[in-house]
Amino acid sequence: MSIIEVNGLRKAYGGRPAVDGIGFAVDEGEIFGILGPNGAGKTTTVECVEGLRAPDAGVVRVAGLDPRADRGELTAILGVQLQESELQEKLTVREALELYSAFYPRPADWRELAERLGITGKLTTRFGRLSGGQKQRLFIALALIGRPRVVVLDELTTGLDPRARRDTWKLIEEVRDSGVTVLLVTHFMEEAQQLCDRIAVFKQGRVAALDSPAGLIRRSAGGTVLAFTPSRPLDDGDLTGLPEATTFERRDGRLTIHGTDATVNAVISLLARHRVTAHQLRITDSTLDDAFLELTAEQEN
Repeated sequence: MSIIEVNGLRKAYGGRPAVDGIGFAVDEGEIFGILGPNGAGKTTTVECVEGLRAPDAGVVRVAGLDPRADRGELTAILGVQLQESELQEKLTVREALELYSAFYPRPADWRELAERLGITGKLTTRFGRLSGGQKQRLFIALALIGRPRVVVLDELTTGLDPRARRDTWKLIEEVRDSGVTVLLVTHFMEEAQQLCDRIAVFKQGRVAALDSPAGLIRRSAGGTVLAFTPSRPLDDGDLTGLPEATTFERRDGRLTIHGTDATVNAVISLLARHRVTAHQLRITDSTLDDAFLELTAEQEN
């Protein structure tokens, strides 16, 4: 069942469309990712979902609520971590957590959130003295403190070191497992591939593709690449007949073959039949980066 529905969303600034007819639906309990180059309409879209911007056209619903007309009801079920946020500089971390807890009838335990996000040692530190990564972790805690049904995370782990980033990923997976729907905007392909059940790739204000990470990768023209140095030369005729192989090339005695999983199996069989050893064998698959670059190739960042 869809908990977020966006249909025909349009928003322009100065006559120039930032969002041009976007539509998608987010299922309850999933992590739904939004990827796209700068200027593709990601932030404008999520701001319309959050009720921070009014669409020029189209329909947006979150749990059946209109983000603008039903804003009071929406704030009770929606948690938001904005791309850019600020608090009063003299406010301490503890004061911020206690303040936000007071906004909700059944808040989460802010002490537990602080512990899980690694900011317990900063409870008495004023906001203005926090590092960028510490501020980011605080804003994630504030987005989760109301036990939301839906949480929007815009650039979730920007400014976090690798360990903190992976700890945050684990927390978000736990949040999803508890039944919360997550709308995640990110530039980190590894993050999207690790966390997201489905991803919408934005391009020039439209949805260029919508699929699971694995589905987007399968669309990539990159396929599977085998590279190795054969112990003795292989005939071109044998290589041309490999199933689903698209190209092969030789350079300095090293052979590179582009194909699919079927090609890999065929190459292994070919080597065994001819008793050829593959030295320095390397097999690589397409990545989400490859798929993203292909889908957004025409748009300048």
